Amino acid sequence: MKRLILVGALAGALSATTAFAQTSGGNLGTVHIAKKVMADGKPLAAGTYTVRATDDTPKPGTGQDPNGEKYVEFLKGGKVVGREVATVVPSTDIGKIAKKNPPKPGQSRTELLKGGDYYRVWINKGGTHYIINLATGEGKA
Repeated sequence: MKRLILVGALAGALSATTAFAQTSGGNLGTVHIAKKVMADGKPLAAGTYTVRATDDTPKPGTGQDPNGEKYVEFLKGGKVVGREVATVVPSTDIGKIAKKNPPKPGQSRTELLKGGDYYRVWINKGGTHYIINLATGEGKA
């Protein structure tokens, strides 16, 4: 439930955003996830993964930006081992939702969120931010 609220808040902040250019498919970078998490309801072990964007997008809710979310895949050894929805935010809008400095273009950040319910993977690919919140199964989510 907390994930839905967080995603809804992010999407709401972006609903006034006009369409923007973004990576359509392709490698977003490599990230290290320090603990076991859930991706699309399935376990994803701690480890290092290549993350790539797909061309799949979830159906937007009423008033949501149709470019505001995209499915990403987690790969290990070239094989897809997990999939999850990423919130996609252009650099022009990241200041509206980011409480701290975002990663620089070509960099990423991973962090356990307050309360331990979610582990955030944040990737900046060419100024477009991909924010992925993975459930840890440890909190009251």
